[in-house]
Amino acid sequence: MADITSKITGFFEGLSPGKKLLLNLSAPFILGGAYFSMLFVALPFGMFEKLMGLMVINLIPPAGKESVIPLGIALGIPWWIIASSTAMMDVCAGLFMALNFDLATKIPFLGPWISGFMDSGEAFFKKRPWIERLSEAGLVVFVMVPFQGSGGVGGTLVGRMLGMPKMKVFFSIAIGAFLGSYLIALGFEYVIMLFKTDLMAAVAVVLLVIAIAAAVYFYRRKSSRKLRSIPIKKKK
Repeated sequence: MADITSKITGFFEGLSPGKKLLLNLSAPFILGGAYFSMLFVALPFGMFEKLMGLMVINLIPPAGKESVIPLGIALGIPWWIIASSTAMMDVCAGLFMALNFDLATKIPFLGPWISGFMDSGEAFFKKRPWIERLSEAGLVVFVMVPFQGSGGVGGTLVGRMLGMPKMKVFFSIAIGAFLGSYLIALGFEYVIMLFKTDLMAAVAVVLLVIAIAAAVYFYRRKSSRKLRSIPIKKKK
C-alpha cells in the first residue's frame, strides 16, 4: 500500500494549483456519480429508487449501515449491492475529507464541529487507546465498527490526529468501510438462512443482535451528547 500511496501523492504534487483544486473537489463526486450511475443502468428502477432512499436515510443520525443494510436486504436489494453502496458513501466522504480538509473546516456547522473534534484529540484517544496503538489497523477497525462519529468523516479526523498521510487515511477508511458493510450484510443473510433451517437458533441470534443493537444505540446516544458538548471555537 505504501507504493500506491506514494505514487498517488506524487501525481497530486505534480499538478498545478488550479488543476489540483479542481481534481480535489470533483474526484469524490465523480467516483460516487460513476458508481450510482452504473447501478441506475444495471438495476430495475424500483430497486434503484429504494436503494437511493436508503442512502439518504444512511446520512441521517442515528441511522447507519447497521440499520440500513438489514432494511435494504429485507426490501429485496441483494446484500452485496446494499453493502457496497453504504461502503461507497463512506469512501466518497473519506475521499472528500482527505483531499479538501481545509475547505471542509470552512463549511458552516461542519467546520466548527471538526475543529472541536480535533481539539478533543487527547480525550478521544484516552478513551480509545487501542486506536493509537494499532495506528492504520486501529483506524480500519474504527471505521468498520459502527461507533458514533465513525465512517468517512470521523475516520479522516482520527487519521489526521494520528498523523497519518492523507492517502493512507483514505485507504484505511475504504478497507474498513467495505469490511464493516460486508460483515453486517453477511451476518443478516446468515440469520435469514437460520430462520429457514433452525427456528430456535435463529430466534436466539435475533435476540442477541437486538441486545447488541440496543447497547450500541445507547452508547451512540451517550457519545453523541458528548460530541455535541465539545465547545465550538468562534473565530475572532
